[in-house]
Amino acid sequence: MARSLEPLVVGKVIGDVLDMYNPVAEFTVRYGSKQIANGWEIKPSVAAEMPHVQIMGSRFSSDLYTMVMVDPDAPSPSEPKWREWLHWIVVDIPEGSDATKGHELVPYMGPQPPTGIHRYVFALFKQKAALMGRSRPPGGRGNFSTRQFAAQHGFGLPVAAVYFNSQKEPAVKKR
Repeated sequence: MARSLEPLVVGKVIGDVLDMYNPVAEFTVRYGSKQIANGWEIKPSVAAEMPHVQIMGSRFSSDLYTMVMVDPDAPSPSEPKWREWLHWIVVDIPEGSDATKGHELVPYMGPQPPTGIHRYVFALFKQKAALMGRSRPPGGRGNFSTRQFAAQHGFGLPVAAVYFNSQKEPAVKKR
């Protein structure tokens, strides 16, 4: 059912972004027809449009989820250490449906890696209650902390995660 944590440990997603957790939910992330798998390379142009995120499970369940997408490799100008750049937050996603059925707290922003290889992490958290109207978007996209956001909302550890790598695409030279 749930994915192995090994690729998340090897890719340092567990450690840099998330703490060790027990994967108890399953979700898929697709850009067009391409389903994301841990560590795969996706070009920024392929990921420019919002992906289709599907949470597996019963549509009759009353469980709700929050999905957070971050880039932990973005430099932070005001912090001496690296912090995450926030790309997307969707709350109140019903189990057995897709992210469009939830409420977008922070609008989607596709990958824009300036240099080097960047990891883009999707973390899924099970909510204890509906958040819409009780949760405010963070003040900005920079200096975000997935752990801190989860703690502020009482989520505990994630229930699932997946990540992909992306790097700046070479510019097309005009002749």
